[in-house]
Amino acid sequence: MMKKALAFILLMTGTAGRTFVFTLLLLNTGEVLRSQPSFPDNGHLFADTVVPAVYLTINPDTLAWIYANPDSDREFRATFVFDNGAVRDTIDTVGFRLRGNTSRQSRKKSFKISFNTYTEGGKYQDVEKMNLNGEHNDPSVMRSKIMWDILRKWNIPAPRANHVRVHINGTYYGLYVNVEHIDEEFVKSRFGNKDGNLYKCLYPADLAYMGVAPSSYKIWNGSRWVYELTTNEEEDDFSDLAEFIGVLHNSADAALPCDLDRVFNIPDYLKIMAVQIFCGDWDGYIYNKNNFYLYHNSRTGKFEYIPYDVDNTFGIDWFGVDWATRNIYSWQPGDQERPLYDRIINNQELRKQFSYYAEQLISEALDTDSLVQAIEARKEMISPYIASDPFYPQDYGYDHTDFLNSFTSATGAHVKWGLYTYLRVRSESMAGQIETGNPDPVIKYITHTRKEGSPLHVSALVEAADPPVTVTLMYSVAGGPFQQAVMTGDGNGFYSATADGISDMDVISYHVMAAEGSGGITILPCDPADVAPVAGDTPLLFINEFMADNKKTLADEYGAYGDWIELYNGDNRDIFLGDLYLTDNFNDPDKWRLPSVILGAGNFILIWADGNTAAGNRHASFKLSKDGEEIGIFTSGMLVVDTLTFGLQSEDVSMGRKRDGAEEIISMAVATPGKSNNVTSSGEIPKEDKFMVWPNPSSGDMVRLSRKCNVIVYNSTGTVIYRAMDAESINTGGFPSGVYVITDDHGAYTRLAIIR
Repeated sequence: MMKKALAFILLMTGTAGRTFVFTLLLLNTGEVLRSQPSFPDNGHLFADTVVPAVYLTINPDTLAWIYANPDSDREFRATFVFDNGAVRDTIDTVGFRLRGNTSRQSRKKSFKISFNTYTEGGKYQDVEKMNLNGEHNDPSVMRSKIMWDILRKWNIPAPRANHVRVHINGTYYGLYVNVEHIDEEFVKSRFGNKDGNLYKCLYPADLAYMGVAPSSYKIWNGSRWVYELTTNEEEDDFSDLAEFIGVLHNSADAALPCDLDRVFNIPDYLKIMAVQIFCGDWDGYIYNKNNFYLYHNSRTGKFEYIPYDVDNTFGIDWFGVDWATRNIYSWQPGDQERPLYDRIINNQELRKQFSYYAEQLISEALDTDSLVQAIEARKEMISPYIASDPFYPQDYGYDHTDFLNSFTSATGAHVKWGLYTYLRVRSESMAGQIETGNPDPVIKYITHTRKEGSPLHVSALVEAADPPVTVTLMYSVAGGPFQQAVMTGDGNGFYSATADGISDMDVISYHVMAAEGSGGITILPCDPADVAPVAGDTPLLFINEFMADNKKTLADEYGAYGDWIELYNGDNRDIFLGDLYLTDNFNDPDKWRLPSVILGAGNFILIWADGNTAAGNRHASFKLSKDGEEIGIFTSGMLVVDTLTFGLQSEDVSMGRKRDGAEEIISMAVATPGKSNNVTSSGEIPKEDKFMVWPNPSSGDMVRLSRKCNVIVYNSTGTVIYRAMDAESINTGGFPSGVYVITDDHGAYTRLAIIR
């Protein structure tokens, strides 16, 4: 018997009233759920219409030690209180330390607060860490906030930021800028996924070619990595970064737009380039090869560039450079290599796109008069907290008058421009430098959706310097000639079209073509996107049960408590698993090949989702997220075998099908890894009927049972290894070390046992 993939949504209420949403979707490599970034609200934590207060309480001796050891990243316990006038929250234990590079030696320190150091998975307002920046170089204490706001206004996924008042042990420590931390939670909120590699890139991160070997980019500089992998550390795989840098180095100039588009979000980076150069952000990639993140977006397969630490902006200078008038096409220092910037500026097509965005920034996106008005309002709001800031004068002798004057006049040796004057001069100089000539239309955020019994739907965002623009979907079915469908605009730049009358069994290939009035034409992707079939016979293999927050329920053969996934063969024949794939990302369906074993009809197999493939062939290359994500089984032809999407999970609570292979998924009263869900999933076993095994863990040759029964013992793969009638004990002397499921022959009572 074979099955076809099903599509349904199940909404149910689990334990403690929590709502779980399970979506079993007919997906394949072609279904991209979202490619354009999203932008979370400021919420309570980043509210910027008020100046919230942060209160920290820490042992005074500990605080003295932190100040005496400014280079230490050691975290200490503190109590945290956040109060923005409408909300007052207290967290009893957070991690507290200094942060930054040169700012560690300043009198006004910068701080990092970690909500997950002492509370695993701890968050506040959906963030795990807070960065409180002292901004000691900036007399306005506003430059970084302005740049973050410009980026977000221009639809760039930049950190949220606001001003806060910081108090430690009852003493006011001054006005700070609270900047959102860039980590897996940040990329999840912007790109809808967090399983890609996130690299923190610090000086001297020039993206220079070091060879084809991924290990060539594991470069150590002083006490830190140049390209620090901050996610997927166990895999430690730099091959994606090596490929990206290889494209920058090896692509011919004519091929660069196509080659780079395959691995990098070019349009959004061109916008970031324009903003950084406008703001005089010399401490980023282009000038100082420093302070940026690269995220490999698993939805699109492309790297995203994320700016970081933007306080040295708007006329702050340490090099004797006039950033307000510096040429936008030669912004790097001298002849130093900056491959990403150099290749773009020296490529005719990409240079025109950059020029288009630079012009758009200063003429449309950035109204200088409105920006000055917004800055003036913020200046009035924060002014009282500058006046009383005890650390504000300590680094450069600033006083409140300097703060007020810094908006119109140079302030000190390193602040060469008043903020308002810089904005005017930079706008004028940039406008005079921008080269004329329109680029071809820009196409980005291409997405497609294909479900069984439904047409192919394709959408894209198109920007054209010379409207009107005509957008066309060009598609081929099963290798046949390309057909065309007009894509209709929504008035906000997004165009979409459907292609119907296509068999679910056929492969579809497509491009998006945009043509504007002056004759400019762009076709992307350069190589057609292939959409796999969405129908076909697949084995009756089910994701039967899983646990995404396993702390003490079940240990693997090494005694480690990793996440696990149970698969069930609901077919009437054996299934060879070696031709199938398991994934936690529907857009990377062949992420991990299942072991080359035969799973008998009606049997179960347990897979450890611990990211530790070195531990054996039943240890997947990924982990599950207790915050919710996807699990899918796919064929080698990328047909869906089984998929599910889950939400927030509870510690040591598994979720599974109410009966083996059934549609309904529930919170399991008792986890049943490697065995049937049919009996124990219906409810909690009454206390008087509890089935006990002791000692547990056991290092001897015998375990005893709390009641006489016909006993069955399963190993961690779901294989029966022991049976006995009317047993009161089990001789475990011949059992290898590991975890076992002990049950009676009706499955009414179950216990996990660890044998050492």
